[in-house]
Amino acid sequence: MTSAIIVAAGSSRRMGFNKLLAPLAGVPVLRRTLGQFQACADVSEIIVVGGDEVREQISHWQQAGGLSKLVAVIAGGAERHLSVWAGIQACSTQTKVIAVHDGARPLITPTQISKCINAAREQQVAACARPMTETIKRADASGCITESLDRTGVWVMETPQVFAKELLVRAYEAVIRDGALVTDEVSAMQHIGVPVFVVENTAPNPKITFPADLILAERFLL
Repeated sequence: MTSAIIVAAGSSRRMGFNKLLAPLAGVPVLRRTLGQFQACADVSEIIVVGGDEVREQISHWQQAGGLSKLVAVIAGGAERHLSVWAGIQACSTQTKVIAVHDGARPLITPTQISKCINAAREQQVAACARPMTETIKRADASGCITESLDRTGVWVMETPQVFAKELLVRAYEAVIRDGALVTDEVSAMQHIGVPVFVVENTAPNPKITFPADLILAERFLL
């Protein structure tokens, strides 16, 4: 059994409004994200971790139908890793694999979700990612470029990041015990010395962070 934890507890400070509820081609960002996991045959249940506004809106979506896999909507923590930990606690006791996904990545596809889940079933650890193709430079505090960086072997991390439940629980227990701050599940795995394998994503999967990201994402949908 595979559970999907959708992280939707951010403050959207850089956006200036709740990006998860912003319309994207007429459908709220988070509703699009949930729809992709609902449509993925390899996902058994969906848990959303979010703030009050998000949880209230989701209740309306549930009443409208189409989210039969959504089994829990719970409050998030002060930090992202605490929100994910809360989501882990809400997973079914039958869960063997957990996929963690940013609610602000609405363009993920059911096919890519399945690729990541199947990779995790085989290797226990897998993360959606894309290879870095742009030229990378380092700049100093004044903004002056100081050097070029080799992009060979460099990957941009995305979500979902998918793991055997027992490994993810062990990683987050260590993160919380040690007071570590991690920005994603790969970092949590690295904290306990577990290597993670990338699953290449060839389709657009941007994270909605700034208002311009909504415009870009909408163009991908055309």
